[in-house]
Amino acid sequence: MAPKQKGNVDIVAVAKAAKVSPSTVSRTFNHPDLVSPATRKKINRAVQKLGYVRNRAAQMMHGKRSGTIGLVVPTINHAIFAEVIQAFSDAIDQAGFTLLLASHGYDLDREYEMVRKLMEHRVDGVALIGLEHSAATSRLIAQQETPAMAIWNYAEESELPCVGADNRLAGRMAAEHLLELGHRDIGLIFPDTRGNDRAQYRLTSALEALRKKGVFVPEHRMSEAPYSVAQAKQAAIRLFSEDARPTALLCGNDVIAQGALYGAQKCGLRVPEDVSIIGIGDFKGSADIEPGLTTIRIPAETIGSLAGQRFTGYITSDMREQFRLCCGLERVVRGTTSPAA
Repeated sequence: MAPKQKGNVDIVAVAKAAKVSPSTVSRTFNHPDLVSPATRKKINRAVQKLGYVRNRAAQMMHGKRSGTIGLVVPTINHAIFAEVIQAFSDAIDQAGFTLLLASHGYDLDREYEMVRKLMEHRVDGVALIGLEHSAATSRLIAQQETPAMAIWNYAEESELPCVGADNRLAGRMAAEHLLELGHRDIGLIFPDTRGNDRAQYRLTSALEALRKKGVFVPEHRMSEAPYSVAQAKQAAIRLFSEDARPTALLCGNDVIAQGALYGAQKCGLRVPEDVSIIGIGDFKGSADIEPGLTTIRIPAETIGSLAGQRFTGYITSDMREQFRLCCGLERVVRGTTSPAA
């Protein structure tokens, strides 16, 4: 084990060990992009050798930023937000910020509690998933004047700065794909849309696209399942157990679509010969299941990276200008859809 250091190790000791000035050490922590990689490496070696840890509390007492950004997501149980979280974390790390992550389980009241706790830790900004939040959360952000942004969903009318995709377009693209293949007997499996504007936008837009072509989905063909492969599988089995089953399923996301695929196989149906299935998201693994999942690709990595870059600039800028960025969608046709028989 390394010997314990005598007394408190300060920034001057790190600078002396690395043979640089204290201001260079400070700049390495606060603005690493302004310090050469070779110098950063020397300083990091000195930091590790001496066991130096910055005193964030003291920094905040002097009015400096904490160097942390909070991100509150609905869930970390599935791959849905994994890519966007990682890309966002990487982007803010490049700007010298550290990520504090919390989840609320699709409960907007709990989201408020998570945002409040992050603010108690004096985060420099809070990023939220989607555009729908409780009045208490919106009021808290305004009262504290904490920089905040929305990730994943885009809307021109967003009150918060946002970087995301047009989920209305995603739902429409999924419906139009099935219509182009000649499907008219279509079933839907979506998560609960309460407190979930992403699912709400996709569902309403998909139904509208179907109605424009004279396709009306009866209540018994609309099933609800949470973000669970197992429960989506059971929902699909119920739909396929009817006397007249649908020829296609439109699923609110790839997790549900994967469960629907397993449900079809459990019922002895061939995909896509007997039933077509489409998801939304194109998460990691969607291309690797058999058959590969047809889906609407949401560019999660791009969204996370852009959000991190724009938000750190927003936080550190003296002139905070509102930004709203919409990332493009792509229809990815694989093996789970084919023309209607």
